[in-house]
Amino acid sequence: MFLLVPNLQGEDKSLRDDDDFLSLSELPETFPSDPPEPLPHFLFEPDEGYIVKNKPVNLYCKATPATQIYFKCNSEWVHQKDHTVEERLDENSGLVVREASIEITRQQVEELFGPEDYWCQCVAWSSAGTTKSRKAHVRIAYLKKSFEQEPLGKEVSLEQEVLLQCRPPEGIPAAEVEWLKNEEIIDPAEDRNFYITIDHNLIIKQARLSDTANYTCVAKNIVAKRRSTTATVIVYVNGGWSTWTEWSACNSRCGRGFQKRTRSCTNPAPLNGGLPCDGQAIHKLPCTTLCTVDGVWTDWSKWSACGTECTQWRRRECNNPAPKNGGKDCDGLVLQSQNCTDGLCMQSKLDDILHFMYSQQNTDDVALYVGIVIAVIMCLFISVIVALFVYRKTHSDFDSDIIDTSALNGGFQSVNIKTARSADLLTAPPDLTNAAAMYRGPVYALHDVSDKVPMTNSPLLDPLPNLKIKVYNSSGLVTPQDDLGGDFTSKISPKVKILPPFYCLLFSMVTVGCCSHSHGSFNSQGGHLIVPNSGVSLLVPAGAVPQGRVYEMFVTVHRKDSLRPPVEDIQTVLSPVVSCGPAGALLTRPAILTIHHCADDVQEDWLIQLKSQLAIGEWEDVVVVGEENFTTPCYVQMDSEACHILTETLGTYCLVGQSIGKAAAKRLKLAVFGPISCTTLDYHIRVYCLDDTQDALKEVLQMETQMGGKLLDEPKTLNFKDSTNNLRLSIHDVPHTLWKSKLLAKYQEIPFYQVWSGSQRSLHCTFTLERLSPATAEVSCKLCVRQVEGEGQIFQLSNTLEEEVQCIDTSLMDPTSNITTLVGPNAFRIPLSIRQKLCGSLDAPQTRGNDWRMLAHKLHLDRYLNYFATKSSPTGVILDLWEAQHFPDGDLNELAAVLEEMGRHYSNFGTVTTEH
Repeated sequence: MFLLVPNLQGEDKSLRDDDDFLSLSELPETFPSDPPEPLPHFLFEPDEGYIVKNKPVNLYCKATPATQIYFKCNSEWVHQKDHTVEERLDENSGLVVREASIEITRQQVEELFGPEDYWCQCVAWSSAGTTKSRKAHVRIAYLKKSFEQEPLGKEVSLEQEVLLQCRPPEGIPAAEVEWLKNEEIIDPAEDRNFYITIDHNLIIKQARLSDTANYTCVAKNIVAKRRSTTATVIVYVNGGWSTWTEWSACNSRCGRGFQKRTRSCTNPAPLNGGLPCDGQAIHKLPCTTLCTVDGVWTDWSKWSACGTECTQWRRRECNNPAPKNGGKDCDGLVLQSQNCTDGLCMQSKLDDILHFMYSQQNTDDVALYVGIVIAVIMCLFISVIVALFVYRKTHSDFDSDIIDTSALNGGFQSVNIKTARSADLLTAPPDLTNAAAMYRGPVYALHDVSDKVPMTNSPLLDPLPNLKIKVYNSSGLVTPQDDLGGDFTSKISPKVKILPPFYCLLFSMVTVGCCSHSHGSFNSQGGHLIVPNSGVSLLVPAGAVPQGRVYEMFVTVHRKDSLRPPVEDIQTVLSPVVSCGPAGALLTRPAILTIHHCADDVQEDWLIQLKSQLAIGEWEDVVVVGEENFTTPCYVQMDSEACHILTETLGTYCLVGQSIGKAAAKRLKLAVFGPISCTTLDYHIRVYCLDDTQDALKEVLQMETQMGGKLLDEPKTLNFKDSTNNLRLSIHDVPHTLWKSKLLAKYQEIPFYQVWSGSQRSLHCTFTLERLSPATAEVSCKLCVRQVEGEGQIFQLSNTLEEEVQCIDTSLMDPTSNITTLVGPNAFRIPLSIRQKLCGSLDAPQTRGNDWRMLAHKLHLDRYLNYFATKSSPTGVILDLWEAQHFPDGDLNELAAVLEEMGRHYSNFGTVTTEH
C-alpha cells in the first residue's frame, strides 16, 4: 500500500522511492529473454599467399556469429571499400555467417619497408566481443636461375656408394627437388637402391651396371622449373680372373718341355673402363717326359756242353738296354738249342733215318699242296674285290675323292690365277683333283656312319703308309722321279697335314690382288673416300684438313693373310685390315674410318680391341671398345654391322675380338660356286666360309669370275658360336642314276679354330661329283653347312652345265658402283648452313639440357660423352659421326624429328630435307 502526503512533495518523493525499493523484493526471480551471443569463431582463416609476376593475391576468411568482419594488414585497417563482404544465415544454428575477401597487389607488397614480411589478419565482431585470425603473409614469388650446388659426374666401381649433391636455386616458396635418370623421374619407393636425403642429395646405395646413366637435378616452384647440368655416372667393373684350367699334358713326348694352364679375365670381365686383371693369363712349368727305351738283345752266350739228349744250348738277355718307360720288349727267343752228335749219339742217327723216310714220302705231294695254296689265295682276292664293289654300291651317298680333305687323290698342283689364262683354269681348277696317284699299302676309309668320329691315335687316323704319288707340275707334265715313298708326310709341304677323311684340308685361294684401293685429293672443305663394294670408307670432315693445304689421301683394304694381326687361341679377327693415309698428316678434326665387321651382338657378348700396325710391322693395342678415356687416341662407335673409328692419326687398323661367354658368335657368309661349263666328267662344287664382310665376298666373287665359276645359290649368313664345335659340310640328294659323289666320308669338317681365328680369308672345301654319262647336263643336290650342335644353312643347288649366263645377283661386282671420291659440300647430307646453326645453338650448355648432350643421347651416341666434350665443337663431331653412320642415304627427316623432340625448331630444315 502506498501512502500519499499531498502537501509534502519532497516527503512524498522519498516515500515513493522507498515504496519502489520495497516493492522489488516482491518481484519474481527470473523473466523470459534471448540467450547470450557467443564469441565469433573462424570457419576459414586466410592462407599464405604468393604473388607470381604481377598477378594479385586474394585473401579470404569466414566467421560465425559475426556482426562485422574486416581485414587488418600490417597493423592498419583495410578500407571498407576494398572489402568484399557477404552475409548469410546458417540454417542449422540460426547464426549469422559473414565472409570477407581482399586483393593484395605486387605494388602494395613492394611498398612495405621493414624487416617483417607483408601480412594480413581477419577480425570478426559479435555482441560478445572480437576474434582475430592467424596472420597470413603475402610474398613475391621467384626462383633464381643458378643452382647453389650442381651434381658432378663420377666413375665408381661396382657396388660402391654414390653421392650426388644438389642445392637448388634460392626461391620463394622454397623449390621442390626431384631427380632424373636418363630423363626419367627417380622414385625411391619403386627402386630402393636410390635414396633422396632431406637436403635434396641423391644417394645410390650400391652402384649397379644399370646405374650407369646421366643424372639431372630438377628444382621447381610455382614460378619456374630449373635443371642442373647433367652428371654422368659410369659404373665400372674391374676385371677378375677365372679359375685356372687343369694343367695340360707335357708338350714334349721325350725329354724336357713345358706344361701350362690358363685363365681368362672374365670373372668378371672389365667393363666401362675398369682395371684389367693383374697378372698373367698363362702359367707355364717345365716338365720332363721319360723317353721310351726299346729292349735290345745282348750277344749270344757260348754253346753249352752237349747233353745226354744230344742237345746243347745258348742264351741271351734283353738288357742291352732293357726296355724302360713303356718301350718294346725284345723280339725273339731267349734260349736257342742245336743237336751236338759228333758221331757219339744214336739219337741223331735215328733222326736222320726218320727225316729221309718222311722226305721221300712227301716228294710226290708238293705239287698238290702248291695248287691248293694258289687256289685259296685266288678265292680270297676275288672275295675282296666283290666286297669292295658291294660296298661302293651301298655307300654311294658318301663316296668322295679327298681332293681337299686328305692325300688320297694324289699330289698338290700349284695354280697361278691370271686373267689372261682364265680359260685354262677350267681344265685345272684349284681343287687339285687332276693329279694322278698310285697307292701302295692299305687305304683307310670312314665306314662308321655315326655323326662324329673322335680324333684318336687309332690306325684309322694314321697317315697313309707307302703312298706313292705322281705330282703334276705347273706345266702339266708328270715328274715320275718324285717318288715320295712311304714317309709321305715328311716330304710334302710342312703346312699340309694328313687329316682323317672327314676333315677338310683348307686352302686359302690365291687372291685376285693384294688389296682394294681408293685415293683422292682433299682440301679444307672435306669429303668422302670410298672403297666400292667393300663396306670401307673414310669421312674427312670440313675443316679437318688445315686451311690452304691439299692432302692426297688413300684407303686400302688389304687381302693378304700375312698382313692380318696374330691372335691368341681365344681371340678372332673381326674385320679386314684397312690402311688410311697419308701417315703423319696433320688433322685439326677427327676423321672417321668406317669398316665392316662380323661380330654378332657386339653390346653383350664381346670384348673388342682396336689394333694398329706400327711402321716396323708389329701390332699394338689402341683401345678396348667401351674403355675409352681422356688418354686414348681413338673413339670407336660400334654398330650392328660396321664400326666407325674417330681418329686424328691415320694408319693401319683392324678389329680383334674375344668372346665373353659361349653365346658370342661371329657371322659367316657362306657362298657356293661351280663352273659355268664342264668339259670333263668331274664337276667341282666349292663352298666358301667367309667372314661376313662386304670385301670378303667381293674378293671371292672377283676370284671366281676369273676362274670361270659362278654362284649356284644366293650367299647365306650363319652365326658361328664360340662353342669349340667344328663346321660340318655334307652333300645330299645326289641323283645316283646320273651322278656319283666321290666323298669317302659322310661329311667334311673345318676345325673350329680355323674358322674362329679369322686368320685365313677365303677358307673353302670342295665336293666333286662324277658324271656317269657325258650326256648328263643337269646337276641338282642339296648342300648342308652347319656348326656341330649349332646353327646351319641348306643350299638347294640346281644347274645346267651348258648355261653360261649367271642368274644369281652379284651386285657387289656391279661395275657402275665405282664412285670412290666425293669432295666438298656435296659429299655431306647436312648442308653447311644448317650445320653451322646447329653447332652454334647446341655447343653451349643449356639449363634445359637440350644441347649437344641430348643430341648424342637421342642419336644413341652417348656411350662416352667425355670424348665429344674434349672437342672444340662437340655438335660438329656428333654430326660427322651421324654422316658416317648413314652414308650414303641418311634421312634428314629423321634428324629433323630428333631436333623437334629436343625443342629445337629450324624453319628451313624441312625445305632442305625435301631438296635432298
